[in-house]
Amino acid sequence: MAEKAFPLFNAAHAIPAFDAGRFHGRNDVDLHRITSYTVVPETGERLKISGLLAVPAGARGEVPVVSWQHGTILSFDQVPSNMTRLANPAYEPTDAADSLETVFNLHRFAAQGFAVIAADYVGKGPYREGRGEGYLVKGVSTQTCVDTLDAGQAALRGLGLTPGKLFLHGWSQGALNTQWMHQALRQASRPVTATAVASPFNDLNDTLRYWMGAQTFPLPAGTTAYPAPPDWATLCLIILLGSYELQYRIDGLMQAAIRPQYRALAAKYWNDYRLDFDRSQHFPNVPEALIPGFLDGYTDERNSAFLRRLASATSSYWEYDAPIRFHYGLADEAIHPSMVYRALSAGGRLATGVPVTGASHRSTFLGGMYGDPSVLNGKDTVLDWFRSLL
Repeated sequence: MAEKAFPLFNAAHAIPAFDAGRFHGRNDVDLHRITSYTVVPETGERLKISGLLAVPAGARGEVPVVSWQHGTILSFDQVPSNMTRLANPAYEPTDAADSLETVFNLHRFAAQGFAVIAADYVGKGPYREGRGEGYLVKGVSTQTCVDTLDAGQAALRGLGLTPGKLFLHGWSQGALNTQWMHQALRQASRPVTATAVASPFNDLNDTLRYWMGAQTFPLPAGTTAYPAPPDWATLCLIILLGSYELQYRIDGLMQAAIRPQYRALAAKYWNDYRLDFDRSQHFPNVPEALIPGFLDGYTDERNSAFLRRLASATSSYWEYDAPIRFHYGLADEAIHPSMVYRALSAGGRLATGVPVTGASHRSTFLGGMYGDPSVLNGKDTVLDWFRSLL
């Protein structure tokens, strides 16, 4: 299954091809959908949430735990807990309908003796009930991940197992969620053995400025070109605006931020996440979608409130008292390596950067999971690193 999905995350062949001999699983995996409740810090709502618990088949006694935070999902349903569909031997997961990055986590961790716990996130999965998500909103994202972790650890105990050392792992949106989660757990004096993040959005204002072309960086050392921000960034922008309008109750934010000719498109996508746009019409990139002068000066009280909220969510200047690795691609279309350097320089001696040679957004994540020292700047994979700390 992981071998079949591998090429979808390695289109430019930045990572060596899948090696079935090197990456064979040691055990089967039992999959469970877990449910719990979370209270949204921004709104006070109490919501039912879901997630995935993957347990190594035949596990006994103490089991190390990986809390996995998935990346951006441009749908309501491609959530980790849907991996329970694999109980049907005929089910074939697809990139369009499933969370394939979760498949890789099951293959690399759960099939190697770790329990994996993964939140579906608010506004996603079977208990969504028409509610919008909290995309890159710090409070609801952090609380949902912590509450899902607690539910998963309780479920492990219910299976007669003892949760062992805790490791955190996240990619893209999930990388930022993972950093927030790390901070929340440590502030509560809860132990975290180690954390690995890939393509982390440490500073959302930096990200927005980069996507708009308002911030540029020099080429990474050893490269001669760097990819432009992706077209799908506009979809992420729409979800971001919708989430901040909903969670922080900035009424009319979408209307205030988006140019008039694209407001109907943005409102429709926020409501249904369907890509059935009129293909004869121009689809805007991020600077085309936002109103003129959005980052240059005052445009609207709602836009100012949005930018202040983004700034308050930065994770770039946290001192880490447990080991953390930041994997960043040297051809990542969504973020530039320079956007990771601030977290590394401020993070302290336990924060380590791992540049992934030639890696796009997807293959940066894949490289951390399946790469070798030739593409990981001499480092080992996340699995091998976590194992070394058991």
